[in-house]
Amino acid sequence: MSVIYLLISISIVVAIAFFFAFVKAVKSGQYDDDYTPSVRILFDDELKKKTKTNNNN
Repeated sequence: MSVIYLLISISIVVAIAFFFAFVKAVKSGQYDDDYTPSVRILFDDELKKKTKTNNNN
């Protein structure tokens, strides 16, 4: 029974460590999207054409 308590406590510590690592990565900008804005300008005309054709129907 004491092994279960040990495993549960270790798993909680590991989960908390991963949570703090995730929060640190988000705050440091790890998941910021730098690629999409530079490519969005290439497809901007296609999006405008699609909305114009949808409005005509």
